[in-house]
Amino acid sequence: MMLSQFGTDMFGNVVWFLLFMVLALFYPRLMVMQMIWRLDSSARMVEGLTKKARSAVLKRVSASPDPKLVQDVTNFLEFFAIGPISLDPYGIVNKLGHIMDNFDDRFDAFVDDIAPKLGAEEKEDIKGGLSGAMSLHGIAKIIRHYVETVRKTKNLQLAMVLQMQLPQIEKLAVALLDGTEALSNGWPIGDSMGPFVVATLVGDARPKELEKGTMVATRRLAGRKVFIVKAKGPGSRVGKIDRAIAAIAKRNKVAKIITIDAAVKLEGERTGSVAEGVGVAMGGIGVERARIEDVVVGQKIPIDSIVVKMSQEEAVQPVRAEMLAAIPRVTKIVEDRIKATKRQGSVIIVGVGNTCGVGNDKKGVAKAEQLARRNMAMVRKREEKLKQEAKKNWWKDWIQLGI
Repeated sequence: MMLSQFGTDMFGNVVWFLLFMVLALFYPRLMVMQMIWRLDSSARMVEGLTKKARSAVLKRVSASPDPKLVQDVTNFLEFFAIGPISLDPYGIVNKLGHIMDNFDDRFDAFVDDIAPKLGAEEKEDIKGGLSGAMSLHGIAKIIRHYVETVRKTKNLQLAMVLQMQLPQIEKLAVALLDGTEALSNGWPIGDSMGPFVVATLVGDARPKELEKGTMVATRRLAGRKVFIVKAKGPGSRVGKIDRAIAAIAKRNKVAKIITIDAAVKLEGERTGSVAEGVGVAMGGIGVERARIEDVVVGQKIPIDSIVVKMSQEEAVQPVRAEMLAAIPRVTKIVEDRIKATKRQGSVIIVGVGNTCGVGNDKKGVAKAEQLARRNMAMVRKREEKLKQEAKKNWWKDWIQLGI
């Protein structure tokens, strides 16, 4: 009896030891295989979004694009700009500005080549759509690079790091597809909030093009002469804000500059909430911001900033109702800031951001609001569809977590 029990216990111990060894040897490999499957699925999803983004641009160029046009646009998605050497930082801003001007010139030449019959505003929309498609294409390439690296090296740590980032990457990729569609079709996006606000302030004034792609309107507001600066709309432009401010400051005594822009909110903050501060509210690589700062430092001009908060994804997606609701609050703050200005001189109000879909005056704002509200219904339907698909595919989350 004791021998029989001893034999049974011995057999069980051996089985458990063998199972432990099998798990110790093969479980990491099984985890890597599961992660590779998940990562490859995400890579294919983002690559599919890139194709849709490219199609959105092609549809704006031609209803039936020929193979050459498709190949030309596909090749242009690989276009890049190399930053200047920064070992000697002196003059780096002008070097960056020169390269970005060349970048814009190449963009203009390419769009002129593929869409010679379209109007200037439509061409700017295509440029905006191409920018969105290029960003999405870049994300797809990076994900594919790391997937193939993990597949080749079987590096579990690298796979885990990439897997942890995937939900945010996928969310951004979907937003970029929405942004590409919006920019290609000339729809106002979240980043258009700055131009939206200042176009509202323009009212019935007649803006003039002061610098390439940059409009300036002059009127009296809150008892002061104000210069209202924004990119030329309704095409997808950001304008040459720095050059316009420099030109105005050179010819006029400026008491204050007020910049209005979209800003990335933190999780838990409400979309459309408004915040005030000082300094130049402007994103990008920093060339325009540095040049504006040079102007204001030289003349000791104070700068106020007002931002409308939104998520990174909402900034490239069509405008939401919460953002439009913030416009009256921002205009009220602008008037208060003008009234609080003690220094003598004019005030420059700058709408920073992409003016896609937003015209240059009151009529342009009315059209933009109508277009934005029409798109809100479309966005709501799309979000509901995504929620339904997420409920149907709940089991994929279990697989991702390894359950």
